[in-house]
Amino acid sequence: MENLENFHVSATGHSLNYLPEYIAQRHGFFREQGLDVTVTVPKPWDLVLDELASGKAAAALGGVWVPSMYHDAPVRDYKAFAQVSNRAPLALIGRSSSHGASGFTLKDTIGRTVMMKGSNGASVGLFFKMLLREAGIDPRDVNYVQDLDGLMLGELFAGGMGDFLLVDNLSARALVARNPHLCVVLETVLENKDAPWSVYYQEVAKVTPAVLDAQERFVIALGKGMEWVLQNDAETFRDELAEIFPAVPVDTTVELTNVFRRNGMWTSPVVSRNGYERWQRGIADGHLVREPLAYEKMIDGRPTAAAQGKGLLISSEAEVAAKAAEAS
Repeated sequence: MENLENFHVSATGHSLNYLPEYIAQRHGFFREQGLDVTVTVPKPWDLVLDELASGKAAAALGGVWVPSMYHDAPVRDYKAFAQVSNRAPLALIGRSSSHGASGFTLKDTIGRTVMMKGSNGASVGLFFKMLLREAGIDPRDVNYVQDLDGLMLGELFAGGMGDFLLVDNLSARALVARNPHLCVVLETVLENKDAPWSVYYQEVAKVTPAVLDAQERFVIALGKGMEWVLQNDAETFRDELAEIFPAVPVDTTVELTNVFRRNGMWTSPVVSRNGYERWQRGIADGHLVREPLAYEKMIDGRPTAAAQGKGLLISSEAEVAAKAAEAS
């Protein structure tokens, strides 16, 4: 019997943008690195912090805004050591009768009501308001409903409430498929701007040499999962996608997976510095931190650097670009 080291991930959700982790698990890439990776998705989501504190979890998977917020109000000290998602996996839905996708701009939301879930953290609202600022729009010129569950908001929006709905991309496409009077007007993965949407983090005080070694092996396997996804058209593993996301029509999942593959959702476990700095500005503008935090304050680059040094991880922008080109 294999002598595997347990590496438990406490995740804030089950999402298509986490796909390279699921593939690494299903294809034995973690086991090749001597790791038995297990996952829980506790509810409410912030129990991931309890699982870190208790020692049950070797990493939490979620938004970098959480460790950033704690750094600015020091109660616990966290650092991220890898990313899985390099873009925000969100989509804005409008109504076909009045907000057709053709010609839509963010200015169309001025004076309108945008519904977005807030029950699973602050990231959706933070990101959308950052997009507005980047487009020269004052977020105060838009109305929001953002403190409710995404499923509830989806039902209400389909029934006529609000003008736009912002949810995760897979849910958006599934909702539109069921409601032909709705349409996707914006997909953030297509904006061609990086943002480390989902990262793995741990308490700084718990990072020993043995923990660093396990993290290095984890990112090697995760990187292999990313490469596998980028090298294989989603149509060729549709059966796996159907098993991973049984509640969504598989054609929808296959199509969106290929959109993600072609448009920079998955690049490398190395946290994008440019993307991090952009997202930190959004986090600061949302008042979760007093000012943007320097990359080195929140990112522990030792595990990915060690993997790169051994030639076991995509290590340059050129390599990332080549993988993206292969995917298209």
